[in-house]
Amino acid sequence: MGNLRIDLTEDHTILREGLRALLEADPNFEIIGEARDGREAVRCVEKLEPDLLLMDLSMPRMSGMDAIREIKKRYPAIKIIALTVHKTEEYLLNTLQAGADGYVLKDATHAELVMAIKNVMAGKSYLSPGVSEKVIEGYLEGKDSTRSISSWETLSQREREVLKLIAEGYKNKEIAAELCISLKTVEKHRANLMKKLDLHNAASLTVYAIQKGLVNR
Repeated sequence: MGNLRIDLTEDHTILREGLRALLEADPNFEIIGEARDGREAVRCVEKLEPDLLLMDLSMPRMSGMDAIREIKKRYPAIKIIALTVHKTEEYLLNTLQAGADGYVLKDATHAELVMAIKNVMAGKSYLSPGVSEKVIEGYLEGKDSTRSISSWETLSQREREVLKLIAEGYKNKEIAAELCISLKTVEKHRANLMKKLDLHNAASLTVYAIQKGLVNR
């Protein structure tokens, strides 16, 4: 497989360092960068252009899912494997829709992670067995996840950013400052979110954001 250049994105230092030590034991892998959140990941990719990104999903400032979406839009050739504790079908589907090439649970073994890396670098996708079974079962049972997914897909990237900040407890003025947009624009995005999702207060928007994996509670 050659010398694979990898960037690690994980907000927990001890997990990031453990992952680095694990991968660096393999002479085929070279860790060229580390990031603690989605924004740092985007900057690392711009600067280093790795072959592969191992990406945690639940992080402060910018989630892994948002970072995947942004990176894939600008650097579609870079492979991305999501590393997560989330096993829900909806979380998995949203991550794959964002552009992830693989989805590995954090309780995976070293051997499974290496297998995921090999598959993804060979142009295949990889799903941890626990989540892939859930997705298959969901489709076989005819679970109707299309309605919530289609609502989600109608949201723009900016609307998703506003939704995340609402769920994190930011007020309109704070959201405007965080995203460098006007208060009026924030109010418009909030109104659009409520209309598109048929949700009518901050509490229901927060619950929706948690269900979508934008924030942890």
